[in-house]
Amino acid sequence: MPDTTPTVTTPPVTTSLLPSLATQAERLIELGVHELARIPAEELRAFAESADRGEGDFLLAVHPDRAPASALAPLLRRDGKPGFVVVDMPDVDGFAPCDVELPDTPLYLLAGLNRGDRMANWSPEEALPALTEEGRTPLLLTEGLHWVLQRPEVLERNRCFMTIGSRLRKANGALDARTPAIWISNGTGRDGRERRGAPKVGWCWWGNRHTWLGFASARGRSS
Repeated sequence: MPDTTPTVTTPPVTTSLLPSLATQAERLIELGVHELARIPAEELRAFAESADRGEGDFLLAVHPDRAPASALAPLLRRDGKPGFVVVDMPDVDGFAPCDVELPDTPLYLLAGLNRGDRMANWSPEEALPALTEEGRTPLLLTEGLHWVLQRPEVLERNRCFMTIGSRLRKANGALDARTPAIWISNGTGRDGRERRGAPKVGWCWWGNRHTWLGFASARGRSS
């Protein structure tokens, strides 16, 4: 029987430094995320100023209860094209934190983000225990969207990522077999040719592998 154990095919990737938290706050205000999340602009600025460490690896995130994925995705831009959620994922906002502890605050920070390129061609089922063993936490879908909002270049063709910290629980308590991911549309099928090259929120099966999807994770979260 052939060995089906996933192998590391590329080195780990950590993208360029994130802007200061103050700059990130202004970006969210420019996009109207503060209004969406019902957070006054001055409150957002004050949080960023109190937590700011200069340019580095800290990402400012809004709690998913305040800024859901369906509202964040259209704010993404790539080559002038807005982001979108695939039509067969109308329940995108039902993908909630699963075995992930979030600070109980509207705003919080993530540290040490990594796109997880080294796990390309692993399945979510294989990647999650490996990340846990390394002491890392998988990103939520909303956190991945915040990352791309601040650093659009993190989304590269053939180098995109899953956000397996978000799962959908069915009415019977079982987890849905889908897992969310952020990648770049090829403009095929129901996406439409006009969306070729646009940022895309879609899903993959929990047990499937994709050579072009890594597993985004962080070192941790704090308020």
